[in-house]
Amino acid sequence: MSETLDLSLFVRRAGDGTDHMDLAVEGVNCAGCIRKIESGLKQVPGIVDARVNFTNRRLAVGWRHGAVRPADVVEALARIGYRAYPFAPERVDGDEAAQSRFLVRCLAVAGFAAMNVMLLSVSVWAGATDMTPETRDLLHWISALIALPAAAYAGQPFFGSAWRALRAGGVNMDVPISLGVTLALGLSVVETINHAEHAYFDSAITLLFFLLCGRYLDHAMRRRTRAAAGNLSALKADLAHRFERNGEVVKVPVAALKPGDRLLVRPGERVPADGIVAGGASEIDESLVTGETLRRAVTAGAAIHAGSLNYAGTLTLRVTAAGEDTLLADIERLIEKATAAKSRYRRLADRAARLYAPVVHTAAALTAIGWLLAGPSAHDAIVIAISVLIITCPCALALAIPTVQVVASGALFKAGVILNAGEAIERFAQADTIVFDKTGTLTLPEPRVDVAAGTDPALLECAARLALSSRHPLAAALAREAGDRVPYPGATEEPGLGVAAMIDGVEARLGSLAFCDTAATPDTADASLIAFRHGAHTAVFAVRQALRADAAEVVAALRGLKLDIRILSGDRPEAVAPIATALGIHDWRGGLKPADKIAALAALEADGRKVLMVGDGLNDAPALAAAHASLSPISAVDLAQARADGIFLGERLAPVWHAVTIARRSHRLMRQNLWLAATYNAVAVPVAVAGLVTPLIAAVAMSSSSVLVTLNALRVGRPRPVMSQEERR
Repeated sequence: MSETLDLSLFVRRAGDGTDHMDLAVEGVNCAGCIRKIESGLKQVPGIVDARVNFTNRRLAVGWRHGAVRPADVVEALARIGYRAYPFAPERVDGDEAAQSRFLVRCLAVAGFAAMNVMLLSVSVWAGATDMTPETRDLLHWISALIALPAAAYAGQPFFGSAWRALRAGGVNMDVPISLGVTLALGLSVVETINHAEHAYFDSAITLLFFLLCGRYLDHAMRRRTRAAAGNLSALKADLAHRFERNGEVVKVPVAALKPGDRLLVRPGERVPADGIVAGGASEIDESLVTGETLRRAVTAGAAIHAGSLNYAGTLTLRVTAAGEDTLLADIERLIEKATAAKSRYRRLADRAARLYAPVVHTAAALTAIGWLLAGPSAHDAIVIAISVLIITCPCALALAIPTVQVVASGALFKAGVILNAGEAIERFAQADTIVFDKTGTLTLPEPRVDVAAGTDPALLECAARLALSSRHPLAAALAREAGDRVPYPGATEEPGLGVAAMIDGVEARLGSLAFCDTAATPDTADASLIAFRHGAHTAVFAVRQALRADAAEVVAALRGLKLDIRILSGDRPEAVAPIATALGIHDWRGGLKPADKIAALAALEADGRKVLMVGDGLNDAPALAAAHASLSPISAVDLAQARADGIFLGERLAPVWHAVTIARRSHRLMRQNLWLAATYNAVAVPVAVAGLVTPLIAAVAMSSSSVLVTLNALRVGRPRPVMSQEERR
């Protein structure tokens, strides 16, 4: 890193008085690297937090203000054996692409060399009985000329990592790999010099080839997941067109925006900040921000988020949040938090991998000593020890859980679910009961007007235009039905009663039934009512919480997964009843306070249930925290989002289905991978110690186990559509 770089420019001050900085760290290849970095930095006085995101090699480090200089953090990493520089997404993308190309080159070199060396080895094996020693030695030397430079080049990803670990006084998983390859090559050279019958160039180069296959697959999966999450970064606009005080429009960096600024957003541009439309009308595409695929028509008063794409018309936007305060920035932080967090299974695999390197070295040394004491030659004892060292490399164990988590996180993100907790996948998978809140969860967050059949469109238009002059929530729901977004002039509002205006010389009123002197209709007992009168013409509009479009389908599909579905709502029982009936949910309760919801969850937990709570309101936050697992929609209040294990995007309920199904598949694959790694070692180690495998067979066996767990993780797959009624039958 350049000594002239001022690292203080990259430091952020938090509200609790701590300083924070994000760094990109080179050479993070395994769980052992993460543990070494995090534990090493936490030993530095003043540093209070250090978390490595394995997906993008991002280190988030925090320290008490004034206790540590930014340069001290970089120097501490250098002492541990890692080079770091300020995190910049564009530089990370370039580095990741370069690393991917380098791994492909290494893989190509190792594959080419392995094929040629293996052909030479087959020739030696086939001619073992009648081949002259001179010919055999020549083939061995040709193998050496191919394998040694190929291994020197293709082994760089492992040798470099192992050297950094040893130089820092520690070990990682690349140390036994490098040791096994180096010893196999060294022994092969010695054997060739001494005119021995066997050499192990094929074992070493084949081992490298399969290891590189596993590492490239792991690298590709992480890049794919980062690319999915990185779509959010692509949504960010770099520049914005801001109105100055004199009315002039100037181009400014997005970082310079602040709440209250007025912006001009032209067709085809990304919205640069969260805000309220102050003028103009258009259609916006929010699919990559909220998950809603249909374009939304917006006019004055509509709220839009940064990253949305403006399609049709020019908008004037009043900024309500910019920079790190936007919804887009919140989503990015949640993604980073989720990918950096570790689950129980991953922590278990990390601990096992941490102990594995010394165990592997000890097992190989004891094997060599045991065979020497048993009588065979030193040559045979060393060959067997090398086989043990190769076959027991902990790659499969280290990849068992992270690969599943990486693929699952990507699949969940594509399904519109952003994890907010490291163990969320496991908890979602364990859930056997789902408890839904009603308002804003099973229903859309904003109420909708239920326009009765036969309603005069002209009367509805008049009422909706008059509603534009009211601040009441029911009037806001009716105002969305207005085709002409121009309010009537001279409208006055009487607090608690309604709003009135003169329309065509006749007074029009909108508000309560009493204010408009009208009566309710019999079929509106479950709705909130807003009345309208224009002279002799009257109408009563029912405002209801509209069900999410796919709620019935999703609830039926969840029930098909043998999940018990319930509703616990703070809304009136008469408002909950029709929703429960429409969804076929028989176990429901309404009129609950936060304490009542927690008590209900505690009762379910006492019965041995593992509850997934889905809610959005401030009163749901305690229940979300108390439940075994929890989800909140993106429209939820901040406190509810903070308490939830995950957040789902868009206006559909399908992400809840995806959270459960993907988590169950992932949980199953995590267990399978751990069993695969454990079974492999339980079988392979005794066989290798017994001297029944050659270094070549050991290399193929170990590498195949790593590739197997990686390929098994890919079975998480893409989000699948919610099952239809026919499929459930």
